[in-house]
Amino acid sequence: MAGVKLSSFFFKTDHHLSIVNNMSELVPVKINQSVAILIDGNNIEMSLQTLVKDKNALMDFDALIPKLLANRGLSRLIYFREGKSISSKLADRLLTKYHGSVMPCYKSADIPLTIKATQIATKVDTIVILSGDSDYIELVRHLKGEGVRVEIAAVEKNTAQVIKEEADLFTPITEEYCYILKSFKGKKSNK
Repeated sequence: MAGVKLSSFFFKTDHHLSIVNNMSELVPVKINQSVAILIDGNNIEMSLQTLVKDKNALMDFDALIPKLLANRGLSRLIYFREGKSISSKLADRLLTKYHGSVMPCYKSADIPLTIKATQIATKVDTIVILSGDSDYIELVRHLKGEGVRVEIAAVEKNTAQVIKEEADLFTPITEEYCYILKSFKGKKSNK
């Protein structure tokens, strides 16, 4: 078959990649990327609490993580949290559901998250940072320079414009990715 020219082009919709070939057939392409999700817990918690105006607001991981992964594989999930009082329920849930871990930080999550991101950069295709803090701008630039795709997910009104512009993708965290922890007050005994 001399003279047959095959042409195709790619298009992307909502993280799904397909090819349209010269016969106008839609051919799905399997995306095989590994993703690390690094969470600045204090930053995200305070942002969510400000967003919904409730101090008991927490992130709904079951809704947000699948959206961030967009059919890609989760390689690592690490929740960085300042202080020693870290919920064992959170740690157990992240471990059980996502093989994730919680890393307590002495002061702020910025330095431990940055160190971990640079350590795993050669082991993943994409790093998603959950924080809108402009302190991460140099990390984002470094990772991109190393060939890593960098995505930011954060509450938009608390996210620095420079970090949104520098990231390969910005995903706004909205109220739909939040739930309110109900406080259970025990009954006082009259003994």
